[in-house]
Amino acid sequence: MSDERDPASRVVPRPDSPEADASADSKGFSRRSFLKGAGITVSAGVIAAEGLLETATAATDTKVAGPGAVPITLKINGTEHTLEVEPRVTLLDALRDHLDITGAKKVCDRAVCGACTVLLDGKAVYSCNVLAIAAQGHEITTIEGLAAEGQLSPVSAAFVLHDAQQCGFCTPGFVMAVTAYLKQHPNPSYEEVTAGLGGNLCRCGTYMGVREAALDAAKRLSAGRA
Repeated sequence: MSDERDPASRVVPRPDSPEADASADSKGFSRRSFLKGAGITVSAGVIAAEGLLETATAATDTKVAGPGAVPITLKINGTEHTLEVEPRVTLLDALRDHLDITGAKKVCDRAVCGACTVLLDGKAVYSCNVLAIAAQGHEITTIEGLAAEGQLSPVSAAFVLHDAQQCGFCTPGFVMAVTAYLKQHPNPSYEEVTAGLGGNLCRCGTYMGVREAALDAAKRLSAGRA
């Protein structure tokens, strides 16, 4: 009979054997339960990783425009124009560089000066701050669209009468801003015109003439409505 005190004579049970469970400590912990728990943890990690992989794959399947040129259609002054531009191209650059509609001027290119103002569904916007691809499905009006059959609009005519331009570079943007403003405020005061045109700048300083032109145009338009 082997000596129970001799370590070599002792048989160590397999971790997954019933004998191993019997040798668990008083808290119920055994190597078998440890291995089972570790296996569950690894499996859960694999499942989670597969889930992340599926999510990432689904994200890459999302359709995006570009980065190359894509076809778009813009309705400008009542006429539809089909062109191809990169999604990063602004409405201003699409007008000037792709369609040769140059009334809107490129000055600050930072949505500050207002020289590039056009109407989008009747509202004044900085065309340098609108992506051409985002302008699809909207009515775009440039200063060229205000001169129906070569006739000046009441606003443009008032600008000429009141000498509201010098170099003329900012003038198209001012005319578009005044046109949009008077649609919302048909009978403004001088102070209201001053505040309403605060988004347009003139380096020549023709603000007095611009404001007088706006007030005169308001009277012309009101007379036409009457």
